[in-house]
Amino acid sequence: MMLTEINFDGLIGPSHNYAGMSPGNLASTRNAGNTAHPRAAALQGIAKMRANLALGLAQGILLPHARPDHPWLASLATDYASAPPHLQAQAISASAMWAANAATVSPAPDTADGKCHLSVANLVTMPHRSHEAPQTLAQLKLAFADPAFAVHPPVPAPFGDEGAANHMRLAEHHGAVGLELFVYTQNGLRYPARQHRTASEAIARRHKLSPDNVVFIEQLPEAIAAGAFHNDVVAVANETVLFTHQRAFVDQNRVYETIRAKFPALQVVEVPDDAVSLDDAVKSYLFNAQLVTLPAGGMALILPQEAEDHPRVWPWLQEMVAGNGPIRHLEVVNVRESMANGGGPACLRLRVVADPATVDPRFLVDAAKLDALAALVEAHWPEAIRPEDLGDAQLIRRIEAAHAALLDLLDLSDSLTVNHSR
Repeated sequence: MMLTEINFDGLIGPSHNYAGMSPGNLASTRNAGNTAHPRAAALQGIAKMRANLALGLAQGILLPHARPDHPWLASLATDYASAPPHLQAQAISASAMWAANAATVSPAPDTADGKCHLSVANLVTMPHRSHEAPQTLAQLKLAFADPAFAVHPPVPAPFGDEGAANHMRLAEHHGAVGLELFVYTQNGLRYPARQHRTASEAIARRHKLSPDNVVFIEQLPEAIAAGAFHNDVVAVANETVLFTHQRAFVDQNRVYETIRAKFPALQVVEVPDDAVSLDDAVKSYLFNAQLVTLPAGGMALILPQEAEDHPRVWPWLQEMVAGNGPIRHLEVVNVRESMANGGGPACLRLRVVADPATVDPRFLVDAAKLDALAALVEAHWPEAIRPEDLGDAQLIRRIEAAHAALLDLLDLSDSLTVNHSR
């Protein structure tokens, strides 16, 4: 098998809006009530995928969920037209666009049975995300139906699990045996703890990981209070490199020692707090970048435009790449619509190390497929959604028609069961 890292980006759905339903996600709450632009958002995401292809990276896609979620509303003994505004907003959320929360992934070299394991996140902490798992599971079972994969349902409540956003992997190269890092949070914080250690431990067991190849790390409470609601807002790893803020973890130097004892090849690129504060990191989403290995060699950071615009972050990055470190290239992308809801480039993608030949080709993209997706978005996605529009029956029909057109384009209408309104 030819193992490679594939980035599966979540296509931003036609119901993208700013309802501000995620406490602790400062951008989401700050922009609550603003007008969102679903068409522009999806086109920005597609442009990011194009940039990845231009860098020579393998690229896949995960689809927006059917919205509103009528079965979920029915389980609450209501329907969309009758539901109170807060349930309407929770039922129509496009938050599945952040594919980093879709699942936790352990590549085949790490697992005792030699399969790539994926565990769907339960996202139970936030009501608007807690009903994503069934549709995510259906997509992942379809995309990764090959025997090379094992796709698991979510860890049961109340043990919160938010997927790859709280998981990192170190390895000599993507196809080698890796060290998997599970980052968890504790209760009693300013904001809700989203990743429970119990959930992370269950996933490590389920994925058949050796205890020698696993480290559990507590995220620093001050980082969470500053707005780092997931680990990927303060740290990201790729192959031998851990790129992290100085104040990402509890007892951070001990964390480095523990990792290095199991993975001596570790290279830490630490951003000092006196150069880039936690507040700077959260505002710029410096660490919510995709840290990738380029086919020609070396590593690149795929960063949001906000990092380039930041007066302290960008000079630090320029100095870093001018040095002799492992990260040598900066690629800036515009994902402002996603950023305004609290998700940067890394939030939009799920990393899967696998042989592309084992993946359902309907979930892989090339330039031609991205062209077709962009044309469909231009034709079907709403240009703008205001908070007061969420009760508009005509908007709901348009959102559902756009989703149906997407399934038709990708030849998935007969494979994914969708309960749209009539």
